[in-house]
Amino acid sequence: MANEKRHEITVSAAVQYLPDQSSEKSGRYAFAYTITIRNTGNASAQLISRHWVITDSQGLVQEVRGLGVVGAQPVLRPGEHHEYSSGTAIATPVGTMRGSYQMVAEDGTRFEAAIPEFTLSVPRVLH
Repeated sequence: MANEKRHEITVSAAVQYLPDQSSEKSGRYAFAYTITIRNTGNASAQLISRHWVITDSQGLVQEVRGLGVVGAQPVLRPGEHHEYSSGTAIATPVGTMRGSYQMVAEDGTRFEAAIPEFTLSVPRVLH
């Protein structure tokens, strides 16, 4: 039973539309997002890489893979969190992002931390 929470990471997101970096005429809608990664398990773990799936409302999918997050590969002890901000642009006023972080626990166990899907939306487009 103790292993159930051994490797557990919780991810949350806050999104902001960036009108000054967007152009409706050019089909570019820019968003900033702040991600909070929290170690809710009972073992330290390091974030090694990321995989994002960004989908606009026309079904166009962008996949982004890379090491770390904004140049960091944080180690999170139980109860600790890491927060960072980044951004993306899509061709429609509404879209979604989801993905995963590839983690390595202190005992060498590799596991994935899911990034739940969140919405990218120009204000007042969705009710």
